[in-house]
Amino acid sequence: MINKHNSLGAIVLGMHDALVSTLGLVAGLVFASVNNYTIILTGIIASVAAGLSMMASQYLAEKANGKSEYATKQGLTTGLAYVLTSALLLLPFCFIRNSFYAMGITYAIAVLIIVLFNMLKSRLRSESFWPHFLEMLIICSVVTIVAFFIGEFARLCFGIHI
Repeated sequence: MINKHNSLGAIVLGMHDALVSTLGLVAGLVFASVNNYTIILTGIIASVAAGLSMMASQYLAEKANGKSEYATKQGLTTGLAYVLTSALLLLPFCFIRNSFYAMGITYAIAVLIIVLFNMLKSRLRSESFWPHFLEMLIICSVVTIVAFFIGEFARLCFGIHI
């Protein structure tokens, strides 16, 4: 039987993947000195495409695990969590002209999302907040930083300058 606790896995899958992917994408674009309009447009396209992909993947994974009756709900939950998280992360670029300031606020929003999710999870499951919060924050930060450096390395290797 599925309940609100079971949906946490679908939410965290979409949310965390969006945090890592969108932060990595935005950081790479900001440091490549791309204007905010390009960041927003690229972010929207990447977020919607990835959200749909996450939705389909979660749907197919649930079916493959023999949970066909929950596949649609879990797929929609994952995809929606991805798109909403990405939208929140892109929002500062709509209102703040300086892309470096917008990036700082985007990172603060990411930390806030991680805090709120882990507060909810710790209440629903009667678990300690700090270990789960720190784990998610560290994983998200490390993967985002690695993704940024991979992008920088590729940019330098291929000589691409925007």
